[in-house]
Amino acid sequence: MRTELASRAGALGAIVLAALLVSCESARIEPGLYRAVLTLPGGELPFGLELKSEQGALVAYLINGPERVRVPDVSVKGRRIEMAMPGFGNHLSAKLERGRLEGEVVLVKGGLSEQKLPLVAERDLAYRFFREPSTHNADVSGRWAVTFKDSSGKLSPAVGEFTQSHGEVTGTFLTQTGDHRYLAGEMRDNELYLSTFDGAHAYLYHAEVTSTGELQGKYWSGLSPVEEWNGRRDEQAQLADPDSLTTIRDDTWAFGFTFPDETGKPVSIADARFRKKVMLIALGGSWCPNCHDEAAFLAPLYKQYRDQGLEIVELMFEHSGDFEPASRAVAAMRAKFGIEYPTLIAGISDKEDASTRLPQLSGVYAFPTTLFVDRKGRVRRIYTGFSGPATGAHYEELKASFVQTVETLLAEGS
Repeated sequence: MRTELASRAGALGAIVLAALLVSCESARIEPGLYRAVLTLPGGELPFGLELKSEQGALVAYLINGPERVRVPDVSVKGRRIEMAMPGFGNHLSAKLERGRLEGEVVLVKGGLSEQKLPLVAERDLAYRFFREPSTHNADVSGRWAVTFKDSSGKLSPAVGEFTQSHGEVTGTFLTQTGDHRYLAGEMRDNELYLSTFDGAHAYLYHAEVTSTGELQGKYWSGLSPVEEWNGRRDEQAQLADPDSLTTIRDDTWAFGFTFPDETGKPVSIADARFRKKVMLIALGGSWCPNCHDEAAFLAPLYKQYRDQGLEIVELMFEHSGDFEPASRAVAAMRAKFGIEYPTLIAGISDKEDASTRLPQLSGVYAFPTTLFVDRKGRVRRIYTGFSGPATGAHYEELKASFVQTVETLLAEGS
């Protein structure tokens, strides 16, 4: 009798195990909204991840406050999902385990080195940092004069602009080299938590409001060493004039360059196609989010004004010093924005390298840096950095300023 019972129990156990295996094997990655979390040295970096079916294909959206970055290159095989970040060399890889996605995000850095950040994502969770919101929160809305201090002690000025609704906070930091793009997070009593992952940046911030009303905190960018930052309220906070940072060493020098495009063909500023044209020369890189913001503006600007005599050339300073991987990265960025102007492989992603390759400039301090050249070949304006859509009114003012400069130079005779 005991043998028969044991035999039945064994058969039942086998059936249950088989059912569990079938259930696991049939588990699928479903469309929907996920709370995704990257693990950085400073803790959890949350962001929104939405998977959607569009025209029969699965696409993803990275969500940071009002920003939704569309990721069309999504591949699902069984319980594994892969995403290539558009225009960047970064990618996300995860597997469905225990009802959630588990994997990593790989960020490609200078010299094609990699930073690997652990990732988990759970479906149908809408909160960012805290499941239960706090009801008694300090107010950080407004404009802040901010200073970042890196691990070597170097100080960098910034301006923080934040909007707050109850405990939810959105905003960005404007710096001399651009902006930190869309940040989203929460106030928890007197503590501020902000984060973003937009396919390129993996930024995490934590700060406390002190008894004197200032902000004291830390900032992590991927696996890079932690930086300290502090801020004080200042509605008049300003950065240095971005039109004054880079200059031409000698106005009597002829400004010129020759670099290969992504196909290997040499392109020179002295080529016939550029003769007596107004030129906008952008120094950037496919790895640079602020350069992507600028390219999204320049691509349609070129189509609008090229028949009136505008030419744009972008000098690309890439993570790889080898031509083939650099050209592939540039081609991906061209495809993302529908770029029709030349993009030249000019050097590596290093400001000193850029300064060496363009000795006419007093120095290159940021990617992007944008030069405006008149029909006689004279550099009339050099703008350092680019304030993108996350900066709101600053972005609109910058676009209008660029258009005004182009139109002024086009109106001048040759």
